Amino acid sequence: MGEMRIKIEDEGLLTRISDLARLHNRSVEEEIEALLRVAAPEPPRREDLPAIARRIAAMTPKGVKQTDSVEILREIRGN
Repeated sequence: MGEMRIKIEDEGLLTRISDLARLHNRSVEEEIEALLRVAAPEPPRREDLPAIARRIAAMTPKGVKQTDSVEILREIRGN
């Protein structure tokens, strides 16, 4: 397990983190680790990408015409 030392000069920030830690019944160190996990998530695995794409596509209402990405790129590039 790695260790890191963090110097927080903003007292308000430290107070907010301490308040969050109490709210979540964690130590300040555990709260900071949880915040870092949210800020730096694991990238998706290659095998999960098709399922992620299907989930995103399912968010589009039925009957809405989709623009081909090639057309969008051509328009951006001015071709």
